[in-house]
Amino acid sequence: MSITSTILVVLVALEFFYIMYLETFKTVSDQTSRVFNISKEKLRDHNMQVLLKNQGIYNGLIGVLLLYGAFISGNPREVCIMLLLYIIGVALYGGISSDKSIFFKQGTLPIIALISILFLA
Repeated sequence: MSITSTILVVLVALEFFYIMYLETFKTVSDQTSRVFNISKEKLRDHNMQVLLKNQGIYNGLIGVLLLYGAFISGNPREVCIMLLLYIIGVALYGGISSDKSIFFKQGTLPIIALISILFLA
């Protein structure tokens, strides 16, 4: 993968670590409320916290897998393409099923990274 592609994949991983941070460690915060457009009252609900923390772990693991793909895997291009397609698919689903902004917030950087991997040597 090119340096540009690697940097973009790392940025996507950092985005997912940030999402994990909000969902898992700052579950009931103004920042989480603003980013996910969920009231702090709802964020205080135990069931909502359990769901967000669980989802946060998934997002953190996506970040770890992207870093694995970029720096450790014997086939970084294949691993990163697979993960980026997964992320884009989930962002598309979120945009259709919940709020269009989810697609743009969660899908834009992965799309740019994917294009970079596919078209830069």
